[in-house]
Amino acid sequence: MADEYRPPALRTSATLSKDAALGRHLSSEEPRVLVIDGSRVVRRLIEQMLLDNLPGVIVLACETGAEACARLAEGAVDFVTTALRLPDMDGLQLARQIRQSSPQAYMPIVVVSGDVQERLVERSLSDDVTDYFDKSLGFQALAEFIRGYVRPTESTAGEVLYVEDSRVVALATRRMLERHGLTVLHVITVEEAIVMLETAQSMDRIGADIVLTDVNLKGELTGADLLERIRYRLGYGKGHLPVIVMTGDDNPKKQAALLRAGANDLVEKPIEERLLLTKLLFQLRVGRHMRARLAAAK
Repeated sequence: MADEYRPPALRTSATLSKDAALGRHLSSEEPRVLVIDGSRVVRRLIEQMLLDNLPGVIVLACETGAEACARLAEGAVDFVTTALRLPDMDGLQLARQIRQSSPQAYMPIVVVSGDVQERLVERSLSDDVTDYFDKSLGFQALAEFIRGYVRPTESTAGEVLYVEDSRVVALATRRMLERHGLTVLHVITVEEAIVMLETAQSMDRIGADIVLTDVNLKGELTGADLLERIRYRLGYGKGHLPVIVMTGDDNPKKQAALLRAGANDLVEKPIEERLLLTKLLFQLRVGRHMRARLAAAK
């Protein structure tokens, strides 16, 4: 049986009607998060973490795909997390069913799993899945990840080294990032980005909090070459300097190669603003956490 957990102040709130769900987008007042996992312990942990970190959240916890579909028939939700393996079906099969039956214009479906990175590299996650989350990062990080979708921060701080040779695309993306309080260090070529990072390293600095790069750029070097320089020549791991790669190439082998080369995540073009910001802000938080741990260990 699926359980619904609400903070005391929300227990008398009426359930959303199905008619009201038809045009529903993300909510900021009482976000409804559907959590699907065959493990009762995991469900409880995710539920409690969400309640602690998202005041006003309504958590709908389900053990099976069938229960999840029944919940969705009762009213719209703002976010879905699902395990890859459920008692009655595969999580990707469930995602497909949700996409086919949901009347909502937008609803993120995120896979939460311990082996999601392997599936990501193999490109075995379907297009029905909005995003993925590696369970090994912990449930606190998951709560922050979900918050980025359902209640995004209006502004934040951080330096983004942005590599893009299209001035039109760069202008639009830069304005988007700066609207959210980020400082954008824009360069056109990989060669320029490498000079900036090498100069910063010579001064005992990293040079940026995160790198956002296109793949095919002016100059002799590509986004893949930048990954190689960052990970191997400069020696920055994924946690030390996160890299998000933007690509218009949906070739699974090429995308897998970028992930194996050290990309923290990929964003396919054309860029969807909320998805890019959520991924970028999440990687910023993870990077800061990892650098703080490394500094404390010295």
